[in-house]
This record gives sequence, C-alpha cells and structure tokens, in this order.
Amino acid sequence: VCDPGRKESKFSPYQVKLSCIFMGLGQIFCRQYIKGVLLMILEGLFIFFLAVAGVSNIIGLFTLGTVEGVPMMGIEGDNSVAMLTWGIVTIFLCLLFVLAYYANIKDIIFTTGEIRKGKKVKTFFESCSALVNGKFYFLTLTVPLVFVLIFNIMPIVFTATIAFTDYNDLSPELISWAGLNSFKIIFTMSEYVTTMGKILAWNFLWAFGSTFINYFGGLGLALLYNAKCVKWKRVWRIFPMLAYAIPSFITLRAFNFMFCDAGPIVGLLKEWKWVDSNFTIISFDSKWSIRLLGFFCCAWISIPSIMFLSTGILSNANNDMYEAARLDGANGFQQFLYLTLPFVLFATTPIIISTFIANFNNFSIFYFLRPEETLVSGYFNANSADLLINWMYRLTVDKKLYA
Repeated sequence: VCDPGRKESKFSPYQVKLSCIFMGLGQIFCRQYIKGVLLMILEGLFIFFLAVAGVSNIIGLFTLGTVEGVPMMGIEGDNSVAMLTWGIVTIFLCLLFVLAYYANIKDIIFTTGEIRKGKKVKTFFESCSALVNGKFYFLTLTVPLVFVLIFNIMPIVFTATIAFTDYNDLSPELISWAGLNSFKIIFTMSEYVTTMGKILAWNFLWAFGSTFINYFGGLGLALLYNAKCVKWKRVWRIFPMLAYAIPSFITLRAFNFMFCDAGPIVGLLKEWKWVDSNFTIISFDSKWSIRLLGFFCCAWISIPSIMFLSTGILSNANNDMYEAARLDGANGFQQFLYLTLPFVLFATTPIIISTFIANFNNFSIFYFLRPEETLVSGYFNANSADLLINWMYRLTVDKKLYA
C-alpha cells in the first residue's frame, strides 16, 4: 500500500463506489460504523419522506391542485397556496440532500486516501473532535446559514413564484400558473407603466436624498459636538439620544398629528397669517409638502445614529495631521474635505450602503405620515408620496392583487 513505486489505480476504491450507491456503505466498509449508520439513516429518512409526501409535494408544485373546494357541500378541495409552499420546501430539502450526498462522497474519498497512505482511520468521536477543533468556523456559520435559508431565502422564493400565478384574493378557489401574464400587465397597461415610472423615479430620489441628508447631517453634528468651543457636550448629546431612543412609529404618528390640518403647526401658521387659509401639508393631493416632511422626519430619526457612529470614529483621528494642515495654511473646509471626510468615509462605507438600502425600502415613513388611503390623479392605486414598497403594500394587502 505504501510502495512509492506503485502506480495508483485509475479506478476508485470499492468503498467510494458503495457510498455512491447508498450513503454510508463505504464508511461502514472502512470501519467507520457510527458515521456510516447515521448516513444510511439520513438517506433512509429522505427516501421515506419522498415516498410519503415528497413526491406528491413536487407534483402539487406543478399542478397547484385539481380539486376545487365547495364549502356548502362539505368538499374541502385542494389548497393551492399550501401545495405551492410545501413544494418549495421539498425542493429545498432535495437540494440539501444533494449537498449531504456530495459531502458523503467527498468524505469517503478522503478516508480511502488516508488508508492508502497507511494512516489510521479516525473514529466517529475523533472526527467530531477534529471538526470542533479544526473547523469550528464551519459549525458556527452553519447555524445562521440555516436560519437565513428558512426565514429569508425561502420566503423570497415563495413570493417570487406568486408572481407567476393568478393568485389575486384570499378565496379558497384554486390558483394556477399564469406565466408572464402579470408582468405583461405591469409593463403594457398604461396605468401601471405610468405609476411605476413616477414611483420608481421618486423612490431613487428619496433614497439618494435621504441618505445624503442623514449621513452628512449626522457627520456635521458629530463635528459640532467634537469642537473645542462647544461647552456642556454631554448635555447637548442627550437630545439626539432621546430622538433616537423613541420608537420611530411613535415619532411619525406625532409628526402626523402636528402637521395635519387640525394640528398645532398648521394652526399656528394660519393664525399668524403666514399662510393662506387653504394651506395644507398632509392632505389627499399634497405632493412636495408631504415629501419634504418625509425628508425631515427621516432625518430626525436617522441622524442621531450616524452622529453616534461618527463621534466614535472621529475620536480615533490623528490630531497631528490637522496640526500639520493648519501650519500649511489649510482652512477648516479644506481640512474637512481632504482629512476628515476620507477618514470617515473609509470606515462608514458599509453603513452608507445599508442606509441607502433601508431608505429605498423605508415603508414606515409615508405609511404613518399619511395612513389613510389617498389616491390622486395620475397614479394607479397609489399617491405621489408612495415608495415602491408602499405601492406594493396597497396592491397586495388592500387590493388583493398578490400576483
């Protein structure tokens, strides 16, 4: 076995072929009895699952049911949504089993290679110990990966498949695959196309504008609080902390009350004769007034978090660079542009990206500022302040257009 002059056979050992036929057989012939039995049990359970429910789940994924329910006659019928869900779950389980089968073959190839080198085969407990000690990162990353798969990936796949069906309401009727019909409606009907174009343009403007205001507003506050001329810094930091600590939906409902037609802000402006008696900020046809209020509310909620982050980063700045810059004649703006901003941007780029994504999908701002269903001309089931996610909510939850 250990003869260096011996040529390796181009054929795999019989243990590898056995594990290719059935998981765990090769490990048993390599005297790894516990591992082999566990792998055989795993494949046996998977075959049992396919026989009992897996095959029917996959068939149901393609048919989405054939028996229509009639509650008055006691006929329950097929639940198309449940069949779609269990079909997707079965597909994911099949993919996980394929990965397990691949790991089984890779393991037996490694084991037979160790036998050819004349090394002792590890027992099950020795393999577990080597996994914990040598590949602990694998165990720690597997757990969150499983949860991400269950709570993130699978719901996204389910939601995406709904778009290819005619699922439009909560009735017990059967649904069927509709192909690209929903996409044809979105991109061919003038009402949808016009509304999507307007909302998408506003959504990008909102995401870029709010991210810019929040980031530089928080950075500006951090620079102001770090200035030597500011006294009682701890006292001043309490106010942004309070704005950050209060739940955002409470803040947004408070702003909705303050700036509505019956609220104190608009009432005072009318009382002081600063605005016309018909002036409104939050109304069924308001556009830029509600949008500007959204920018203000988003800044009120988000700037404190950026300020706290920037304050911690600025505390690590090298003061010698600023002293050298002042000696070279650089003014305050030049110091900020060439020293402070690159230093902070390097550390906060991931925060900027995550903030942009959060603002692009910010559902709560305009939902709580204008909670009532206000539809304006030029928009289909939407209004001028809705983002894509708000429009999606109206179409699915309010209008039951799930497809």
